[in-house]
Amino acid sequence: MPLSEEKYYTSEDYWNLPEGQRAELIDGKLYNMALPDRMHQELVFQLSRIIGNFIESNHGECKIYPAPFAVNLNADNQKWLEPDISIICDRKKLSDRGCEGAPDFIIEVVSPGSRKTDYSTKNALYSDAGVREYWIVDPKKSCTTVYRYEEDAAPTIIPFEQSIQVGIYKNLRITISELIK
Repeated sequence: MPLSEEKYYTSEDYWNLPEGQRAELIDGKLYNMALPDRMHQELVFQLSRIIGNFIESNHGECKIYPAPFAVNLNADNQKWLEPDISIICDRKKLSDRGCEGAPDFIIEVVSPGSRKTDYSTKNALYSDAGVREYWIVDPKKSCTTVYRYEEDAAPTIIPFEQSIQVGIYKNLRITISELIK
């Protein structure tokens, strides 16, 4: 939920938040980010570990960053997001502040307070910015919604018990239920 409906926030406001306060800047509004629960953190850790190990073992060029990690989606200083996991293959997009442009692959793990933002707002932003692949991992629904924007296809909803083919890595499949045993 936005911090204030009345004030228009800027990139400068975002970067000058009090120490430890996390928020996202979307179209002039700052959205507070609640602390994640244990299951959320477990999924972010396990997914980051599996994808990171895959990249390393295949001598890949992509870099993986779990939150907190700032992503300036359109490199326009108007939208600063903190996806749960960002995979960036074009290292020229990386700066000391984070990622300046769209990551190739983003994963969001749904929390009670992020449901609407993850499924609606962020989905539209990621699609428009040029993200290639977006996963919404939903522990409450025990499923993952997979968007492959390059394919211009409808999203696929995959139960946690089924393996998911990672679109940007044809040799990587992940079964979410195996991560939360």
